[in-house]
Amino acid sequence: MFLIFLKKNPNFYLENISGIIHVGANEGQERKKYEKYSLSVIWVEPIPEIYDQLSKNISNYPNQKAFKCLLSNTDNQNVEFKIANNNGASSSMFNLGLHSEVWPEVSYTKKISLKSLTLTSLVKQKKIDLKKYQALLIDTQGSELLVLRGSVEILENFKYVITEAADFESYVNGCKIDDLSKFLKNHGFKEIFKTKFADHPKVGSYYDVVYQKV
Repeated sequence: MFLIFLKKNPNFYLENISGIIHVGANEGQERKKYEKYSLSVIWVEPIPEIYDQLSKNISNYPNQKAFKCLLSNTDNQNVEFKIANNNGASSSMFNLGLHSEVWPEVSYTKKISLKSLTLTSLVKQKKIDLKKYQALLIDTQGSELLVLRGSVEILENFKYVITEAADFESYVNGCKIDDLSKFLKNHGFKEIFKTKFADHPKVGSYYDVVYQKV
């Protein structure tokens, strides 16, 4: 019965939390959905102009706030960040790999220099009360594993980790779904839900995955 419920309701975890940290916010497209569940939300977005739009988009949502930073596994690392032509949605610290086979219309238009920060450091710097945020969603275009590695000290505070990942090298040297599953298993999380949202017959598939703390 539980598996049937998951198939029918991919947002089931939102009913079991009071807050979520969403890394890779873009313009906060999920803000209305989060508001529907009365969630406290922290958005993290590295691209300055996208962050500015995000801030405007959530200005009428008192329980949502945004931080402008690039999360990774180390602090103060200089990163050449590539900006994609789809309103920044596919932007990454990695070069495009087989992503171009699935979405050939997507390309990089420019590069900017950013300093990295770990989620652990962000939480400490901004004095974020993790008791309010039981879910961590990471949508960072290939660097999800780096974000997790920079969150090891605080990972046990989360009940759910939600990621978007492919079973192929979508970004050069970017992580794949097996990498994420192995890492999270080693830190006490198990996969409880996976849904495919894109695929290519010669390349592979993209998934949204939910992991729960055991």
